[in-house]
Amino acid sequence: MGVELPRMGHEVTVCPDGTTACAALERNTYDCVMVDLDMPGLNGIEVIARAKDLSPDTEAVVLTGKSSLETAVSAIRHGACDYLTKPCKLVELQTLLNRIADRRELTNKYRALKRQLKRIEGECQLVGNSEQMQRVCERAAKVAPTNSAVLIRGETGTGKELVARAVHDQSLRAEKPFVAINCGALPENLIESELFGHRKGAFTGAEEHRMGLFEVADGGTLFLDEIGELPKAIQAKLLRALESGEIRRVGDNEFYQVDVRVVCATHRDLDSMVTTEEFREDLMFRINTFEIALPALRDRIQDISSLARHLLMRFHPKIRPDDTLFSDKAIRALQSHGWPGNVRELANVIEHATILCDQLPIKTEHLPERFTDGGKGLRVLKRIGPLTLREIEMQAVHEALERHQGSKPKAAEELGVSLKTLYNKLSQSNSLEKSA
Repeated sequence: MGVELPRMGHEVTVCPDGTTACAALERNTYDCVMVDLDMPGLNGIEVIARAKDLSPDTEAVVLTGKSSLETAVSAIRHGACDYLTKPCKLVELQTLLNRIADRRELTNKYRALKRQLKRIEGECQLVGNSEQMQRVCERAAKVAPTNSAVLIRGETGTGKELVARAVHDQSLRAEKPFVAINCGALPENLIESELFGHRKGAFTGAEEHRMGLFEVADGGTLFLDEIGELPKAIQAKLLRALESGEIRRVGDNEFYQVDVRVVCATHRDLDSMVTTEEFREDLMFRINTFEIALPALRDRIQDISSLARHLLMRFHPKIRPDDTLFSDKAIRALQSHGWPGNVRELANVIEHATILCDQLPIKTEHLPERFTDGGKGLRVLKRIGPLTLREIEMQAVHEALERHQGSKPKAAEELGVSLKTLYNKLSQSNSLEKSA
């Protein structure tokens, strides 16, 4: 091997025993370590364990003449990525090493993209000095190093995903993927495939095998936003995946083991949904090991000034922190607003103001009209003559939104429909207006 592998383009360090191999691992970093199970000094399993301590990204391959299921399982359990029996063909070894090199390249690309994304977005930061936000930060930091399931409660737009990212970034999984999905944004017939993946031909349109988000997030964190919108049939499958750590793709008979930490979020009252049997009680217990309650923006008015500054500097990174960014009157206008859309609404308001403001500070005239026109509400559909059934329906939707200052969850609750249905109605309305 010491002769053939360099001819294939690999750089190789040959060690006569396990002790020498561990000494080499302490001096250099390797993409792969190949060991026999029985070696002088330290055995192969001990060398693998040492390699994982010194360089967790180094892959380990067992190459041995002792071929048995027991030894193979033992090697894999101790961290080996593959197991070959001697004598093995060079083409098999080359294929395995190429596969390891491809994985290494993907890992490096992922980390580079993650660093680039952090430079663009900035570090995940929970902004606010209020007592409520300090409690949120403390609880997120406390639970982060564990593997416990976390449930984040809060109104729409309060920043639940930001809290989930803060938990992930402070955890031991920080270098692994953070994968987010909004359970209320997908059609019911696609949710199972999205979460667990599918086999080719499992259903109409499944033209190829596809990994689910559980597999994509393997080793990292899966964030299930709006968990309350999950259909009952999928709730049962999610519960099994969380309890067993196994998932099964749609159309497949084989189970796959995954190591995923699940963080959930909701704006709905899950306790009431359990009472009305809309949400499984056993799933509620499973996802609610540790709860973080995120306050509405109107309940932490003292944070609005710092949040507004943070958001403005995110839109314009070249702004200096010591510049006067807002007039006192503009800050008072922001603090006197009800914020039904919470931090998401504030971000939209700041972006609107930056478009109108040619020179700092931002003043009240740069804010949206609802801050200066006496709080006129959303537009209501009106026309002369009889209304169609669709127009009557949309008028009811817009009137409910006006009464609740644009809050879609509250409007959906008043209308007696799900949040997903309300979004669909608004989408249909926008499509009709564009085609008119």
